[in-house]
Amino acid sequence: MPIEAIESSQTLLRTLTAQAAVFLPNLLVAIVTLVVGFTIAGWLARLVTRALGTSAKLDETIRQPLVAIVRYVVIVLALIIALTQVGVQVTSLFAILGAAGLAVGLALQGTLTNIAAGIMLLWLRPFRIGDYIETSQFSGRVREIGLFVCHLETFDGIFVFAPNSTLWNVWMRNHSRAAARLLAWSVTLPRSVPFEEARALLTSGWPKNGAAGQLSEPLAFLDQLNADTQVILFRAEVKEGSTAAAQRMTGETIRQLFVERFGSEGEPKEIKRVLPGDGDPSRFLGRDEAPKANAQLVNDRPEAARQGMV
Repeated sequence: MPIEAIESSQTLLRTLTAQAAVFLPNLLVAIVTLVVGFTIAGWLARLVTRALGTSAKLDETIRQPLVAIVRYVVIVLALIIALTQVGVQVTSLFAILGAAGLAVGLALQGTLTNIAAGIMLLWLRPFRIGDYIETSQFSGRVREIGLFVCHLETFDGIFVFAPNSTLWNVWMRNHSRAAARLLAWSVTLPRSVPFEEARALLTSGWPKNGAAGQLSEPLAFLDQLNADTQVILFRAEVKEGSTAAAQRMTGETIRQLFVERFGSEGEPKEIKRVLPGDGDPSRFLGRDEAPKANAQLVNDRPEAARQGMV
């Protein structure tokens, strides 16, 4: 082998050895930084979870996203420090990541939509963990709210993995939001049953003192009168947490009340759970009056239009 080639090889070996002597300690420091960073991230996540768990002012809805944000911030900082140790220019890396992020963002528009929807759900909080919600596609109890998806559990125990955009861009009913629920039943009775006695039975024969199925502000009024039957619309409010019990018990209780008072001849011919429609003024019975027309707008109508009104 020529002497020049041997000297060149030796020079290259010395250069690589010198570079390795400088790079390997930095690489070791970077690895240690990553290990320590991931360890601190997990420790801080557990610490924040315990700290937020003892706070009465912060509900469960935003605890998990906050814990995730703390964890990922520490991990990102550890990655930046580790890359700096091995000689990577972070400013150049940010420029590359920005360009790559634009391309990835265009390719993952649906995912970014879910993140935006998750932020809006956490900010406006149309529902919280533990609420039972209903959409046009599914319904269930909310078990977890994340930045990408929400986890729900249906009534029969089915796990639902719902992207946030499917909850944000559609109508939704929150069955757990209101403190009280309005329930109504249509009771068909024989004409032989005196109406006033029937109304007294419907408005007074219910569990008291916080018992399951307790009804508050019960009201009853005559809805229909036929040749052989009379239809009484009975409605009442149910406190939060008792709706299911009231729905199960009310029909049976109504039948029992009339059979005990009037015998088999007074047994209801039909008991049906209903709810007055949005345009039915009877739904406002016992509550605030039905919405009134805006007096200013009505008075500002042209005179010709008023004359044409019936």
